[in-house]
Amino acid sequence: MGRAMPPARPRPRAGLPRARPRPSRRDLASARLWPCWRWRCRAGIRAWGGGGTAALRLRLARPRSRPRLLPGPVEDTGGAAAPAASAAASPARAPPLGSAAAGPEPPVPRSRERTPGHGPPGAGEGHSGVVAGPGPSADSRVPPAGTAQEALLERYRLGSLLGRGGFGRVFAATRLSDGAPVAIKRVPRNRVRHWGELPDGTSAPLEVVLLAKVSTGFPGVVQLLEWLELPNCIVMVLERPEQCQDLQRFIRARQFLPEEEARELFRQVLEAVWHCTSCGVLHRDIKPENILVDLDTGQAKLIDFGCGAYLQDTVYTHFAGTLSYSPPEWNDFGWYHGEPATIWSLGILLHQMVCGEHPFRRGQNLSWGQLPLPQRLSQECKDLIRWCLSVNSLDRPALEDLFCDPWMQDIPLP
Repeated sequence: MGRAMPPARPRPRAGLPRARPRPSRRDLASARLWPCWRWRCRAGIRAWGGGGTAALRLRLARPRSRPRLLPGPVEDTGGAAAPAASAAASPARAPPLGSAAAGPEPPVPRSRERTPGHGPPGAGEGHSGVVAGPGPSADSRVPPAGTAQEALLERYRLGSLLGRGGFGRVFAATRLSDGAPVAIKRVPRNRVRHWGELPDGTSAPLEVVLLAKVSTGFPGVVQLLEWLELPNCIVMVLERPEQCQDLQRFIRARQFLPEEEARELFRQVLEAVWHCTSCGVLHRDIKPENILVDLDTGQAKLIDFGCGAYLQDTVYTHFAGTLSYSPPEWNDFGWYHGEPATIWSLGILLHQMVCGEHPFRRGQNLSWGQLPLPQRLSQECKDLIRWCLSVNSLDRPALEDLFCDPWMQDIPLP
């Protein structure tokens, strides 16, 4: 059987126009709605290509409104009120402490700079507090920038830029009440990764919490005088000796330090590290740039706890500090213990003191287990440096062993 053919359509008669059927009410309504639906379909296609299903639903739900030829009361009121309302709802940006401090720090390559500190986060962000003296504090409600900024400038006179790094800038300043020199450290708020809790229960950046634990009543650690929180930055007011220099510049000015002078400064650093660990704090970025020397008294002070963490017995699996001071176990296995890593950085520090340069900047192979040292150094000094720089972390001395080492034997255990 062949396939049945569809019935042929009747042809209209030649010469006569084809009669149109009378449109129904449904047809008339569809004809009126078709331009609107055609626009919505086109808008939907554009929305699908530009923003996905959410934009598609938004565009189809909105009727197309006619533009007004002249602005009416709605446009006048809304156009003026919207910016004013948004400006009143959000706090104004804090003006910089100085022209050199405007804006956040540019990102610094990880191969040359420090990575952010890691530690147990605190109860939450958005808090502020004071270690010494009054200051703003109100949960997540940050005080207006103008008020906090004016209060800061009423108490301190800002000076020159002392230094900058991956976490912020440090300025010289003078306390107006008594003329004492201070340092003001400004850290962009978006660089503060971890928060802790002060003894009074106030949440604060972890650096502030660690400084509050170690800086009270101990001369070997920089004293935190005050801190406050602005909408876009954290400000810390720190002590600053009248005549001071970081150890890096102190060494460069002399090329290298005699062993007697190096021994005294190294002893002070050991005491500062001992004090921090006894308070449950691990500095994690011991290097000459983070040691301040009072040129009048010879006192060494440990500064910059931005990479610090709570001391723990278990391994650390995140590195914070300067990569050129990282121990071999971190480079090889991605973990390290707090004390052996600290001993490694102390060995590099002692080498820089007596030799004037970093021991591994020229690509020495650590697997050799031998480190060339100048002949002018005493054998006890060479042995101590090589002991601290043992490739195997288990072969390095404990912190107590350093105080009892023959090169340090005239220094009592604190």
